[in-house]
Amino acid sequence: MENREIARLLAETADLMEIAAEDGFRIRSYRNAASVIEGFPERVEDILSNPERKITEVPGVGKGIATALEEISKRGSFEKRDTLLAQYPPTLLDLLKIQGLGPKGIALVYQHHKVATIDELERLCKEQKLRELPRMGAKLEEKVLKSIAQYRQRTGRFLLSFGKRVADELIPYLAEGGGLEKIAAAGSLRRGKETIGDLDLLATGPGAPEALERFLKHPKAHNILGKGVNKASIQFGLEGLQVDLRALADESYGAAMQYFTGSKEHNIVLRSRAQKLGLTLNEYGLFRVENEQRVAGETEEDVYRALGLEWIPPELRENCGEIEAALEGRLPKLIELADIRGDLHMHTLETDGRATLEEMAEAARALGYQYIAITDHSKALAMANGLDEKRAVEFAKHVRKLNRDGLGIRIFSGLECDIRRDGAMDLAEDALAELDIVVASVHSHMNLEAAEMTDRLLRALESPNVRVLGHPTGRILLNREAYPFDFERVAGEAARRDVYLEINGSPERLDLASAQVRTAKGLGAKFAISTDSHHPKHLAVNMQYGVITARRGWLEAGDVLNALPLARFEKAIRKS
Repeated sequence: MENREIARLLAETADLMEIAAEDGFRIRSYRNAASVIEGFPERVEDILSNPERKITEVPGVGKGIATALEEISKRGSFEKRDTLLAQYPPTLLDLLKIQGLGPKGIALVYQHHKVATIDELERLCKEQKLRELPRMGAKLEEKVLKSIAQYRQRTGRFLLSFGKRVADELIPYLAEGGGLEKIAAAGSLRRGKETIGDLDLLATGPGAPEALERFLKHPKAHNILGKGVNKASIQFGLEGLQVDLRALADESYGAAMQYFTGSKEHNIVLRSRAQKLGLTLNEYGLFRVENEQRVAGETEEDVYRALGLEWIPPELRENCGEIEAALEGRLPKLIELADIRGDLHMHTLETDGRATLEEMAEAARALGYQYIAITDHSKALAMANGLDEKRAVEFAKHVRKLNRDGLGIRIFSGLECDIRRDGAMDLAEDALAELDIVVASVHSHMNLEAAEMTDRLLRALESPNVRVLGHPTGRILLNREAYPFDFERVAGEAARRDVYLEINGSPERLDLASAQVRTAKGLGAKFAISTDSHHPKHLAVNMQYGVITARRGWLEAGDVLNALPLARFEKAIRKS
């Protein structure tokens, strides 16, 4: 069992414990262990099977959690989880995906109405019975119904990062069989969409037919959906992601890659353009209508060139002006991962991170970065041991000393400062002034009306010390919708005040959304691409997703704060 599967079992148990109103300290111990294990670089099962190692060496794993992990390794579950699942139906976990109730609310509706499924909860709301319960009301009913509708829209979707992990597992596995000349992922994964519905893999070479057979024999091919001469489909892993593998002729690889990358809307316009030129375009190639002569198909570049277009990066292929831009030579020179010079949002052991400042700095230095900002939480996040004014000022002094001593990378003292409900900063402005960079973020009171949330964010932008607005919409993909506010007004004010909008590369956030990035750029805003790292390994992984999102928002290196070299960066963040 992989670490993320073990972490999921622990996190679900914590959720069930919260529904059962158990001790908060024990609940936190399960949540902390789940968080650590999910990001731990070694496999938990490898440690458990090594007689010379102790699982309690893993931070956050005490004797109780260690016993649970040993049980999970042996039989896939553990006593505490089993006991709770005997007390509560497992479908209650689905209700946690619905915004508005929370564990205490779920316990209440189960206690009074034995509601245990999303369908039953929806019926309860439509019958206007939810409002009859303590601390409930008509407004909550409306919110729950809206959340249920949103949940159903995203059911069957998977995070971009999950799709990439599956592709990264399958592609080397298939290549090991030999005889493949090319193999790559297409579809929404290649376009960098924040969530995907399925995964398309394309392969060429003499070994492609045999690769289809090898594909069906993968240990995680839990359900074979189909097998033909040139295509096979499986459901991958317990999550059930559909993966299609297509075996292609070399001469069709580029056309197939273009076709299966999409988007559907982009392809419709391309086919229409082909028809106007007396051509027909499909997954096999680009052909003349009059005599079926092949014009292009081996590479994507050939296909686009034959249509009179510059090659269009996959991230832009959404029929949002990219074809017109390619015709007129106006495609942006999109930012690349290599353009990034530093990372401006990360956490350490001082709050809820999993590594020391020095370990984060060393990991960033190994990536070739020139600088980083350490931005631990402020005091409002008490569960994360957030910094108060005294600790923040001491931290700034500590960073100045580290820079004098030299770590091979420049450290900037920072803080992810909570934005209070009224828009004020969580720490006094004189303390914030001691820091090099302040990221202001919302972590609470996300259920405000749009007007109040807009005013809250606008007031936060008034702080003379705020340089970056962190994860600006508060969304958690496949879990929590963005809070409502006047985005254009806030983005425009951020541009006016020279406050950078964060593109948060955490795969669960990818906040801002790419469409908002493009809108904000049109309003004159500038951006910071950050990782929100809590572990050294997040630095590289999360940054790639942040850059992909920026590319989907048509950003160039000049739009991004942390693409600046050190001297220019330092000048850019200097307070006026």
